[in-house]
Amino acid sequence: MRAADYTTAGDGVFKHLREEIDGIMARDPAARSRFEVALCYPGLHAIVLHRIARRARDAGWHTTARLISQIARSLTGIEIHPGATIGRRFFIDHGMGVVIGETAEIGDDVMLYHGVTLGGTSLNQGKRHPTLGDGVIVGAGAKILGAITIGRGARIGANAVVVADVPADTAVVGIPAKPVVPRDRAETRKFMPYGTPCGEIPDPVARALTGLLDQVTALQARVGELEADRPPAALPHSTSTPLETVASHNGGMHEAQGESR
Repeated sequence: MRAADYTTAGDGVFKHLREEIDGIMARDPAARSRFEVALCYPGLHAIVLHRIARRARDAGWHTTARLISQIARSLTGIEIHPGATIGRRFFIDHGMGVVIGETAEIGDDVMLYHGVTLGGTSLNQGKRHPTLGDGVIVGAGAKILGAITIGRGARIGANAVVVADVPADTAVVGIPAKPVVPRDRAETRKFMPYGTPCGEIPDPVARALTGLLDQVTALQARVGELEADRPPAALPHSTSTPLETVASHNGGMHEAQGESR
């Protein structure tokens, strides 16, 4: 089961609640006990209330669903529209300022940090919010906008602004977000705090400029080779300097003026 069903479906409620807590325990080294997580983690409280709001919405109680989501927002600082579809073991770390739109779809084992927005860019009633594949990590302050798809296992760096699809197993950073780690890099498949590669991050703009400089250097070397192979130009017969030529010309004019006098 997906979305609201598996958490609010009869006898499976407590089973899947334990699954949510275990998912948090596995991804947060600060979590010391399940009891602590159940009492003190606003991300867990927000997702449980969202499951209830989604259930109410699916039953046709739209106002009740929105009321529950507003209560959750007031208690946790996390705003999740009742229409959002969220998979298993969803973890919002810290939580404050997270906004998830109505048509957003989130897979299993997804992790968001505080300040993340899954927003829409259209006034149409249809699909207008992002889709996040399984295992995606979204760093603090990132904005994912529009009906785009973030591939399975992708990493969205902190404060990135994503407005286009992101392939699976790719890390992106910047405004607008650009890939910084090739898809075949094993690091992308591991846990990446805040969705951001730590250490030396290759800059796409700097990489492009470096490529242009390499081309200019190669062209300069080629021009030097061509000039070295060309025979030297013939020298003029006169060896007088430009100043000497001007002086001689001026002397001739003075002599002509004297004769006319």
